[in-house]
Amino acid sequence: MATVELRFSAQPEHVRTARLVAAAVARRAGVDEAVLDEVRLAVGEACSRAVGLHRSHGITDPVSVALTEEEKAFSIEVGDSVPGPGGDGAGSRARSVIGGVGGLDEPDPEPDGEAEDEMGLAVISGLVDDVEVRSGANGGVIRMSWPTADAVIRP
Repeated sequence: MATVELRFSAQPEHVRTARLVAAAVARRAGVDEAVLDEVRLAVGEACSRAVGLHRSHGITDPVSVALTEEEKAFSIEVGDSVPGPGGDGAGSRARSVIGGVGGLDEPDPEPDGEAEDEMGLAVISGLVDDVEVRSGANGGVIRMSWPTADAVIRP
């Protein structure tokens, strides 16, 4: 069960609030202070991506953010309502970029927004060691995880 759950309309001005909440909950969960900027940036990228997908597809459902404090980790899931495989294929593209199969140097055969989508996913994968992108008929989720102080092995 999530420690904190946010749902916000797909408006860019709400992304800042999601970043601030994520940093506050991460700090409380025990994420190292040196990593909090990465948490803020990654959440901002994931939320901006979800907002952009909702707006470009005309979806009025809210963007969801679940922040979960686990025993030795802190995780964040940012969800959108854009159908993946079988829909517009956004999920399969996302998986290829995160998995290192897709490349940013490849020609962009798709409309402009999708190049931005791939760039956002590349930024997230550069900021977060433990990231997973899932997609299905009801939408997609970017799950990111960071170790907490409890997970650090001390001599």
